[in-house]
Amino acid sequence: MKRMTARLFSMAVGLNAVSAAAKANASKEQETDVLLIGGGIMSATLGTYLQELEPNWSITMVERLDALAQESSNGWNNAGTGHAALMELNYTPQNQDGTISIKKAIEINEAFRISRQFWAHQVETGVLSEPRSFINTVPHMSLVWGDDNVNFLRARYKALQQSTLFRGMRYTENHEQIRAWAPLVMEGRDPQQKVAATRTEIGTDVNFGEITRQLIHSLQRKDNFSLKLGSEVRSIKRNADNTWNVTIASLKNSGVDQVIKAKFIFIGAGGAALKLLQESGIPEAAEYAGFPVGGQFLVSENPDVVNSHLAKVYGQATVGAPPMSVPHIDTRIIDGKRVLLFGPFATFSTRFLKNGSLWDLLRSTNSSNFLPMLSVGMTNFSLVKYLMNQVLQNDDDRFDALCEYYPLAKKEDWRLWQAGQRVQIIKRNAKKLGELRLGTEVVSDKEGTIAALLGASPGASTAAPIMLELMQKVFPEKVASPEWQAKLKEIIPFLGVKLDGNVEASDEELHYTSRVLGLKCDESPLADATPPVRKPSHVVPAENEPAADIAL
Repeated sequence: MKRMTARLFSMAVGLNAVSAAAKANASKEQETDVLLIGGGIMSATLGTYLQELEPNWSITMVERLDALAQESSNGWNNAGTGHAALMELNYTPQNQDGTISIKKAIEINEAFRISRQFWAHQVETGVLSEPRSFINTVPHMSLVWGDDNVNFLRARYKALQQSTLFRGMRYTENHEQIRAWAPLVMEGRDPQQKVAATRTEIGTDVNFGEITRQLIHSLQRKDNFSLKLGSEVRSIKRNADNTWNVTIASLKNSGVDQVIKAKFIFIGAGGAALKLLQESGIPEAAEYAGFPVGGQFLVSENPDVVNSHLAKVYGQATVGAPPMSVPHIDTRIIDGKRVLLFGPFATFSTRFLKNGSLWDLLRSTNSSNFLPMLSVGMTNFSLVKYLMNQVLQNDDDRFDALCEYYPLAKKEDWRLWQAGQRVQIIKRNAKKLGELRLGTEVVSDKEGTIAALLGASPGASTAAPIMLELMQKVFPEKVASPEWQAKLKEIIPFLGVKLDGNVEASDEELHYTSRVLGLKCDESPLADATPPVRKPSHVVPAENEPAADIAL
């Protein structure tokens, strides 16, 4: 008995020693030049840039989940739209005098063309393969009804024809022509209803999750790249030499901690980016708060329904509603399967990520951002009203919304799907109050040692230009160097070229990316004639009440 007790004691001591050694080994400090937090499209894009620009830099990526691209980048958690302002009416606001501003539309279109160039280069170098697995031609359409909306679309079309980027867009108010373009949205519609539509053949559907996985799998083939899945960031502390110590907990190994010492950190963690930026303690983080908004879609996989529609059709938000309320019925190609999505319907959760914590919103709220958050709620009544109405919707309400775009829809052909979470930016202004900000913002410390991407719209479509902007902000001398400039122009051949107004360059860029990515590239026809645009009876100035965009 004594001998057995002694053996058991020895085994216990041995196991404790092994465990202690494992913990000691795990807690050893790992050094890396670049730490990418988050396994989504933004981190994948930045990592790919840096691998080409500085192949000797060591790069470490950490992702909390057990697989890549499982949050906002996942194909089922977004609408997969290649946002190029071809159909998104909220990118072309109407001025008080009835004219249409196309400035934002031009910016979005040129930004998406940078992403197309980036992806085309990756295909040519073997980083990305089989373009049809991640990008496909799907025509982009706008569809509106009612006198005011039809008049708006006329004005929008005429304004966009002043830009060389939107040549090839078609316009009609003819029911039969719209039926030929998208039969599903016209069948069963009142023949007396006044409708109008635009259509651009070169629109795209994009699987951002597939792009993410392929980019990161290519990085994994490099000796200087390390990927840690199932690893959660627990703390971010600045060192005296302006490097950072980041404590990572392995969720697969009983929470054993490891410290990573990084020269530069990028926080590309989607909705969680704000909390991690706050954890770093940089003063720039105090300027921001976040408000989470989720999205749901109705999904149809019925072949009879799916095969009768090949387009992404965006509508117009109702008067007084925020841009996130713009409904659309979309052809999607996800993992090789064609489906239809309709939505989004807004949902509310205090989670900042689909797989996040219910405490996310509360934990991100502090003394510096509480008042800005409160002021946004008080001054954006249309947003609050919209979210309340959306949360109270039932299945019948959602189906009624679908029938406005697909009059002959059948309930049994559709199911409800919970998509991803988006955290809208609230930024403190000079009055210490909050402003709801559209788009995305790169936030970094003044030393350029840590940066995060906040915001949602237009999201993954502009990952390549956004990460280029980030590098210009945190590595200004590197970006300006002849070596980086030469390499960047290999990656993005039309870098620095203003495409709007330059027909030759615009066509050359479009033909190049279309050829490499296997996309449609039609010659631009002459603009369609439209009836006269009348002065609108009522215009809601967009600048008075900026509203969030779900960017799904």
